[in-house]
Amino acid sequence: MTSFSYIHAGWLIDGSADSIQRNVIIHINNDIIHAIAPAIPACDIKTTRPDAGGLDLSAYTLLPALVDCHVHLFMSGTPDIAARKHQLEADYDELEHVIAAHIDQHIASGVGAVRDGGDHRGLSQRYWRETANATFERKNQPFSDTSRATALSGFFCKTAGKAWHHAGRYGKLIGRTPDIQETLADAMLREKRLPGYVKPDHVKIVNSGVNSLLCFGKETPPQFSADDMSRAVHIATRDGLKTMVHANGGTPVHIAVEAGCHSIEHGFFMGEDNLARMRDRQTVWIPTAFTMRAYAATLPASSREAATALRNLEHQQEQIRKARDMGVRVGLGTDAGSMGVHHGAAVKEEFRILIEAGYSLPEAVQCATRNGAELLNIPERGLLQPGNPAAWIAVKGSPALLPNSLEDVLKWNMIQHENRGNE
Repeated sequence: MTSFSYIHAGWLIDGSADSIQRNVIIHINNDIIHAIAPAIPACDIKTTRPDAGGLDLSAYTLLPALVDCHVHLFMSGTPDIAARKHQLEADYDELEHVIAAHIDQHIASGVGAVRDGGDHRGLSQRYWRETANATFERKNQPFSDTSRATALSGFFCKTAGKAWHHAGRYGKLIGRTPDIQETLADAMLREKRLPGYVKPDHVKIVNSGVNSLLCFGKETPPQFSADDMSRAVHIATRDGLKTMVHANGGTPVHIAVEAGCHSIEHGFFMGEDNLARMRDRQTVWIPTAFTMRAYAATLPASSREAATALRNLEHQQEQIRKARDMGVRVGLGTDAGSMGVHHGAAVKEEFRILIEAGYSLPEAVQCATRNGAELLNIPERGLLQPGNPAAWIAVKGSPALLPNSLEDVLKWNMIQHENRGNE
């Protein structure tokens, strides 16, 4: 239970993409928002109502905890090739602390939920099932406790386990393949019958290659046929699972959207026709554009690869701009774990790209909160409104300082601890 009953917020961006609210009081009851109302003029919680359990954040901007819709928790963003190779080969005992550290980095950056896109041994799924859940079960301490168990108690991690890709095509580092002469749909059905099968939170399918850093705009053919993709999405949906599809280029994206997938991951060079198709089908787009800026920053500045990465970024930003104008639902996803894309910290950079592409600040916040929360099936976490959990973060200063102010996030648990400590 919270140690205060209301918060005086200097600014509130509630995740709805409406205008920014100025100088409001957020009333909280049992960690649920009870009401949001304008503050009394010249209200000072600390001096006018010291007995009411109020928290003065009149110098802060409040917004919902952020959602990163595309991460790979088993990999770090380090550009060190040897370190990256080692993480790809390391076993669970060695990578357990790496995954834990990445989750901590997300929490420190104001991220309250992530969607993991898989790894070739399902280590992130195993971690969340065994370590994090066991931590929750053992936790019987006051909410003000700042142990890792308390920090995790408000954090959501949705995992795909292992992604699916076609044999001989891109995807080995994040997943597995159907057997020879086996369709994707048949492979999914077979796996469900295996002893020890663990149902994932969603299904990840790879339906194209990666973007070329040597040939601008080069597209790869789809990995799965339209029929196989449709059957696979149907099987997942029947099991209550959403599908996230890695797809770049016109045809791979077209196949995935027509099959009824729930989100397109990356979507570089997919074209305006696919954007219109996604709008009409309410398919969510996770652009992961910062990956290209990160590549350009880590590769030799004068290299052909760095120059191509920047061209890819420019083209992706133009697609993001069109998506906004066309009404395509966009969620923020970083692809954290890619080279130069660091867990937690990259959220600020992806947020910045949305602003650069023409999104207003409330619209960008909606992409980073409500849209992602709905995609992860935790819609109540994406909006700060009466009846929803008081799962917020606070950043110092006015909204004009965003996204830079995300470098120093005052989080729910930290505020709890500081408030108790000052009593």
